[in-house]
Amino acid sequence: MNRTHSIELQHINVKLLLKDSEALNHGDLDPVIPVFHSWIQRQVFDELLLDVADYRHVQGGPGVLLIGHEADYSIDNTDNRLGFRYNRKAPLDGNNQERLAQATLAALTACQRSQGDTRLNGKLHFNGQDIEVFINDRLLAPNSETTREALNAEFRTFSERLFGGREYSLSFGNDHRRLLAVSLRSAQAVSVEELITNLKSAAENPVKHKPSGVSSDEHGVREDLRIAQGAD
Repeated sequence: MNRTHSIELQHINVKLLLKDSEALNHGDLDPVIPVFHSWIQRQVFDELLLDVADYRHVQGGPGVLLIGHEADYSIDNTDNRLGFRYNRKAPLDGNNQERLAQATLAALTACQRSQGDTRLNGKLHFNGQDIEVFINDRLLAPNSETTREALNAEFRTFSERLFGGREYSLSFGNDHRRLLAVSLRSAQAVSVEELITNLKSAAENPVKHKPSGVSSDEHGVREDLRIAQGAD
């Protein structure tokens, strides 16, 4: 049985790594706190926003956290890798591609809003290449070789949509003690705006999965044979 379609991805986290993050210090993130509070006051996103927590004292920790009912937003420093992070907590309807797109669009939209906020002094910008996806549900998606193999095609389909056909690399974390994690890296720098456009365009033209158990090469060969034989 092919498990690609049987693994339901919920509680998706998406993190956009920051440009020149090693040059940022503790004080550079001070303006994030009033910015997050203003987002609560204005309720700028679809999720209900509730509170702000500052965990910058924790080395390699969650950083500055905007707590919501359905999801959290943060300037996250887990593993000392600073980035914009979206953490979906409430379950979502739809298929895996739709849920991956929702979480990624949420992270990109928050990043876009932050990049345009003059209170942040232009210091928090996506590095244009690195995106990390985590599945915060070990029951649905344990970090095992079986799970990684089953979901490889799912994440590659999503990456094609996200990067709009640009060259990219994809790798899984293999530490079974940690959440299932996928690192996506664009070969060329790409803007937040372009990634948003790619996902919205892809949503209007959904991609169908290839037949289960058939590789892209095998599928191409069979298509060539079908055409050569004049099949309908």
